[in-house]
Amino acid sequence: MKWIHYVTFLAAGMAITGCKSKTEVPLTAGIRLENLDTSVPPGTSFYEYACGGWMKNHPLTNEYARFGSFDMLAENNREQLQELIEELAEEQHPQGSIPQKVGDLYRIAMDSVTLNREGTGPIRAGLAQLAGIQSVSEIYPLIARMQRDGLSPYFGISVGADQTNSTMNLVRISQGGLGMAERDYYLSDDASIRQIREKYQGYIEEMFRLAGFSDADAKGAVKAVMGIETRLARAARSRVELRDPHANYNKQEVATLKENVAGFDWDAYLAAVGLADLKEINVGQPASIQEVASILRTVPLADQIAYLQWRLINGASSYLSDAFVAQNFEFYDKTMSGKQEISPRWKRAVATVDRALGEAVGQMYVERYFPATAKERMEKLVENLQQALGERIDDLDWMSRDTKEKAHEKLSSFHVKIGYPDTWKDYSTLEIKDDSYWDNVRRARNWAFAEMIAKAGKPVDRDEWFMTPQTVNAYYNPTTNEICFPAGILQYPFFDMEADDAFNYGAIGVVIGHEMTHGFDDQGRKYDKEGNLRDWWTEEDAKKFEERAGVMVAFFDSIQVLPDVYANGNLTLGENIADYGGIQVSYQAFRNATRHNELPEKDGFTPEQRFFLAYANVWAGNVRDEEILRRTKTDPHSLGRWRVDGILPHIGAWYEAFGITGQDPLFLPVEERVHIW
Repeated sequence: MKWIHYVTFLAAGMAITGCKSKTEVPLTAGIRLENLDTSVPPGTSFYEYACGGWMKNHPLTNEYARFGSFDMLAENNREQLQELIEELAEEQHPQGSIPQKVGDLYRIAMDSVTLNREGTGPIRAGLAQLAGIQSVSEIYPLIARMQRDGLSPYFGISVGADQTNSTMNLVRISQGGLGMAERDYYLSDDASIRQIREKYQGYIEEMFRLAGFSDADAKGAVKAVMGIETRLARAARSRVELRDPHANYNKQEVATLKENVAGFDWDAYLAAVGLADLKEINVGQPASIQEVASILRTVPLADQIAYLQWRLINGASSYLSDAFVAQNFEFYDKTMSGKQEISPRWKRAVATVDRALGEAVGQMYVERYFPATAKERMEKLVENLQQALGERIDDLDWMSRDTKEKAHEKLSSFHVKIGYPDTWKDYSTLEIKDDSYWDNVRRARNWAFAEMIAKAGKPVDRDEWFMTPQTVNAYYNPTTNEICFPAGILQYPFFDMEADDAFNYGAIGVVIGHEMTHGFDDQGRKYDKEGNLRDWWTEEDAKKFEERAGVMVAFFDSIQVLPDVYANGNLTLGENIADYGGIQVSYQAFRNATRHNELPEKDGFTPEQRFFLAYANVWAGNVRDEEILRRTKTDPHSLGRWRVDGILPHIGAWYEAFGITGQDPLFLPVEERVHIW
């Protein structure tokens, strides 16, 4: 479970004051009429009404399981990164320089001839080392080594702000070790899930064969892997349970951990991680860690070797020959998501460089594509949204004065990050060499792991970024009480420099409000202005909040996303509250901004209508049934359709803008709507 709310929606943009140059170029409506399908009444499905044209004009290609207007922006950014990276890859650069590292890693990733000639070569020594394990005692330091390589057998380890002492970093161990990531894929008896589980076993068997194992050994490995992963799944908490910050905060002395999980050689493991002197640790999900110790104690050594080998084969497969890559795609992308065609090699290569040298690439991206004025304008827009959220807090009839005062303190304490970091990461110690693709990926992962471990027990750097500037996303981090808007998302459909306030408040304004509301959603509200997990609400106010949030849960639980498959209102509660709050806050900011300068009707739509059309257009897209199922199981965000048709029926201003009445299918009586922010 991440400590940060990564919000696959969230965006940023530039302040939209409606100011013009001396040439008085008129601002447009921002709405692209071809995106609409006006044959569908807005009260029947606003999603189809606002996005139906886009969906018809952009059918899914074989490369995608989901593709929407948001993904189009990501594609544009990817092409910009490709241009930057390929320029460096075309020339030789001094060894150790950033251009050398970026260019060489890209060239290695693109060299299919070498990758196919090497075959299993890059992981052969690793597999042999694992095969040579003679006792369980050898496994403990190997777990640490594999975690450094990004393979994380059995469980995960991370370092982040201590949730009750947010100025200091704390080490955390958490459940993990599953090849299918989500426990329901191992435990559910649903027919569609059983089919995925069967295909996963076939995938394991085929990958072991590709790695040089006999048919008998490959079949044996399947049984061993499934046995261990199923035990890990049974002990794991659900995605909903992982959303409870109190339940997942179990800070203790390392000496206490050694007593509680006595069957695990913590000294050997922590020494190999580089934390031999560690005093305190957060055990996120104790039952899972207990089960790991039990597995190591009771499962035959041969089965554990097979499981560790599987973590290596599967984790390295994307960086080996085409045969490995194809099998990986067949299961994870085709079976689980519904994709029909693998992405071009250049896209995969760009993604690898972006992961390994993110801020180095980001610095180049910002210099070329991010205008200097954008950051200043964005800061002003954030101020406008903060003011509007403060006004809405003041107007709440269900919250007491004491809680309102503390809410204002938290709101005014937001740490805002826009565009790019003030200080860039130093990659001087990361080596990119002329050897295998997998070895370079390993070195990059080891570099990132060492950087993370070095923070243990040190003060939190509040200026550190958890996304690169080129990322098409944004986030709220409760332990630093920060909202972050990378440069990569400051473009249409979130922001249009030539459009008026109605469009821009409806798009990026809602997104900023969404991020702010995360500080007051069902999770974020449990952290104070300093980022500490502390109850600052009165008991009565907390009860009222939970009752109102329960309305949102019940509403989304009733949404059928596929035949016999329903949305998970508890899993998506935080994001749904943030969508709802983001609209409410941004609409108020929009009305404030235009109160003395009312906007005219444009392209046949009032400014209020354009606000909601802009919001909906962010979510225009098509998605395969397999991806709907996968996201419903794993994603805390609702599907794009329901971020529109599931949220707007709770927004009074939307009813007014489009004249929605009790005769419309999306109509909800006032008493059945969510009333929070």
